Amino acid sequence: MNMNWLEWRKGDGAGIAIMAAAGLLLPLAISDRFYLNLLFLVMLYAGLASAWNLLGGYAGQFSLGHTAFFGIGAYTSTLLYTMAGVNPWLGMLAGAAISVLLAFLISYPVFRLRGVFFAMSTIAVGETVRIVLLWVRRKADIPYGITIDYQPGFGRMIFAEPRSYALLAGCFMLLVCAVVYGLTRSRIGYYLRAVRDNEEAAQASGIDLRRYKLIAFLVSAAFTSAGGTLMAQYVLYIEPATVFATSISIDLALMTILGGVGTLLGPVLGAVIALPLQEFLRDWLGNAGAGAHLVVYGALLIVIVMLLPQGVIGAWSARRARKAAMAKEAASDA
Repeated sequence: MNMNWLEWRKGDGAGIAIMAAAGLLLPLAISDRFYLNLLFLVMLYAGLASAWNLLGGYAGQFSLGHTAFFGIGAYTSTLLYTMAGVNPWLGMLAGAAISVLLAFLISYPVFRLRGVFFAMSTIAVGETVRIVLLWVRRKADIPYGITIDYQPGFGRMIFAEPRSYALLAGCFMLLVCAVVYGLTRSRIGYYLRAVRDNEEAAQASGIDLRRYKLIAFLVSAAFTSAGGTLMAQYVLYIEPATVFATSISIDLALMTILGGVGTLLGPVLGAVIALPLQEFLRDWLGNAGAGAHLVVYGALLIVIVMLLPQGVIGAWSARRARKAAMAKEAASDA
């Protein structure tokens, strides 16, 4: 048992070192604007997928409504900045607080559901938030699309160099992964895995199901909201159709599944695979017709998931376990 614990620690340590190097050194090593923009998106979505993984992977609550928190983060910081002059750093905290409050309010009804019904309820929450925003927008005379003035400055979270955005996204990814690592290696993490594996058995063991699922939900919502602020300050434009798109929630789930659900490196690896693949197919099939690259992308994801149902990390771990078993068997025969 102790040896397994040490092996997991070593593997996690190597993964964290790789992520730290990628997040802090790659932006300094790359000079091409296109690749810096791609690096920003990869690390931002790696952080967002890691936040989703805390709830969907470790706690087993498959949410498809995280776009609500993403959009709240984008709109809160943008409205506070453009209408009240509040800097986006404070706006990001305000958006995270609102997202946490929303997650707390909806936690009781949605946690009464399981499986596909839970997923459907979270989709409904995301759509409800978008519809409410559209209604408030008309009442408060807020424009459909909001443009953020380009005035570079650290306090405004606007940078002239794409490298600065990439570094910011790298720090975001590392912060999310560090918090997820700390939580999942604590008592909370063990309780979340127990809830994921068998809720009835976990409850019979005395675990407060709602309390620990709620912790994962609140932390996940806060980081997703912060990611929405980073995206808004990056594109300098928001509208309901983009920041409240259900496809954001689906992408986060797909990246996590692709890399490995319930693993530290899985969401990061999923983002590293999925986003460059999207860009390559968009460039390769751009003239083949609208949406052609999405068809091929979806087909490739289906093939990958069929070949690696446990994700890349899960397949690699299973392969290592088989090799270790074979080596142990060979040693015992000798």
